[in-house]
Amino acid sequence: MLKINGDSFELDGKPFKIYSGAMHYFRTLPQQWEDRLSKLAACGFNCVETYVCWNLHEPKKGVFNFEGLLDIARFLKTAKELGLYAIVRPGPYICAEWEFGGLPAWLLADDALRLRSSEPRYLAHVRDFFARLLPILAPLQLHRGGNIIAVQIENEYGSFGNDHEYLKEIEKMLRGGGLDCLLITSDGTDSNMLSGGTLPHIHKTANFGSAAGRNFAALRKMQPNGPLMCMEFWDGWFDHYGEMHHVRPARHFVASFKELLETGADFNVYMFHGGTNFGYMGGANHSGRKYQPTVTSYDYDALLTEWGGYTKKYHLTRKMLCAHRSIAPPPLPPQGSPKAYGTVSLDEYADVFSSLEGRLEPQKSVTPEYMEKFGQNYGLILYRHRLEGEYRGKLFVDGLHDRAWVFADGRHMGTLWRGDSGGVELGTLGECTIDVLVEGMGRVNYGPKLPFDRKGAAQIRIGNQLLFGWQIFPLEDFCEELQGKGSAYQKGTPGSAPCFLRGSFSAQEKADTFVQLKGFTKGFVWVNGFMLGRYWSIGPQQTLYLPAPLLKDENSITVLELEKLPTHPAVELVAKPRLHR
Repeated sequence: MLKINGDSFELDGKPFKIYSGAMHYFRTLPQQWEDRLSKLAACGFNCVETYVCWNLHEPKKGVFNFEGLLDIARFLKTAKELGLYAIVRPGPYICAEWEFGGLPAWLLADDALRLRSSEPRYLAHVRDFFARLLPILAPLQLHRGGNIIAVQIENEYGSFGNDHEYLKEIEKMLRGGGLDCLLITSDGTDSNMLSGGTLPHIHKTANFGSAAGRNFAALRKMQPNGPLMCMEFWDGWFDHYGEMHHVRPARHFVASFKELLETGADFNVYMFHGGTNFGYMGGANHSGRKYQPTVTSYDYDALLTEWGGYTKKYHLTRKMLCAHRSIAPPPLPPQGSPKAYGTVSLDEYADVFSSLEGRLEPQKSVTPEYMEKFGQNYGLILYRHRLEGEYRGKLFVDGLHDRAWVFADGRHMGTLWRGDSGGVELGTLGECTIDVLVEGMGRVNYGPKLPFDRKGAAQIRIGNQLLFGWQIFPLEDFCEELQGKGSAYQKGTPGSAPCFLRGSFSAQEKADTFVQLKGFTKGFVWVNGFMLGRYWSIGPQQTLYLPAPLLKDENSITVLELEKLPTHPAVELVAKPRLHR
């Protein structure tokens, strides 16, 4: 068992150093876990760290999933077979640039519930989740034959609140669930964060990406004794739509990593391998003035690329870390080579609005409501209203989260973005059907906006007149179901967006590839029914990663374009990613 002895860690009575790298099982396919973990060991690390994503494990209240991509036990056992210890951070909140910081969207259906606090209803939901998760983790602790050496209480809580009773409740749940290994907290080194996010008797770790000496000095003020550890030593950064692709030059990281090694501290490099925000799982930030959704790729400019390729940063880190540990660099596993499969014509289409007819019954509501009220977690929601009489002026969507397309009798009138105040000019309208299609683009995963980021619309009005009497179509399940319904599609030339486009391609040789969407504007991509993620031409990301394990001999690919259809709909499967404009 890992213990603290003075200013050092001890494992089974002997001095022990933690050299960990972060990799999240839910951002990489299970067929790739062994490859990525073996490359972690080959880089000189002795431990892997992972978060736990509550929102995927419990997508609906009381419905749990710990299989396939979510088989955390298999992930940890694979790491053990490769000689790696493990640090697990089960949250319940994880940040991680992950949708809603890993919290389930259905929590937001209860307006009175207070997230990340000692409010009893919230704690009851956490307790229910831990009752299913902790029996999986407890037998995998090191002293019980597994490889878990430490577990974290919550995550960077000092960046959010100071409810110490809440932290004590999480600690009590972990201990009550059989986790008797070392418990830790992690926070930034600002005094507010360390004061609000920690407990006196729990070992504290810090998060930073440079200036190790200065940051550890700040940690020492709060914790005079015990081993120094950086739980997140950042080697890169993540990207927002419409902003630049972040790159941390290898020389800059290596200089900071050298300083970290010289302190003699324990550490976890975040990220060793970033992976992908598959599906709807990219989160968002909010600066207070601006909403900033995160792209599908979580490449992070990490030591391994999104597709598991080696980087200059990897090789330099491997050399330094192995020298620091006085060990010979282990053999490098093979890298693999992505493949270009060429152009795929999307020669079938299904118009979204016409496909709804007879397939989805609307829910009736006096006013628009956010999607969580209808049991929907992610994606698109359609608000439909029948105008009677004569109207003119602008249509406004109040509380828009996050992007809306406005139609009158199927004609696109305009597009709104979260924070827009100008509205959509309707001109003069007689009796007609108003459709407002809203996309939720990722819930805020960090900061004070997090508890309030419901998706959809709060109210819709023309001028100052609120519109009442709505048909509401939650489209998350509808979009998934349409992946397997050939009868919805037809050959020919599609009309206008929003529209599903579908094609097929062969892949006798299975290799990673990247979907390039030239001519498309905004939407989603599925391959063989698996949602790769979002695309948006404003970048920086220009391709979507398609992992080899998703491929069959014959494959279907579906694109849901929301804004503008290309003249000749086709995608190209290329051998190189493009993560910048």
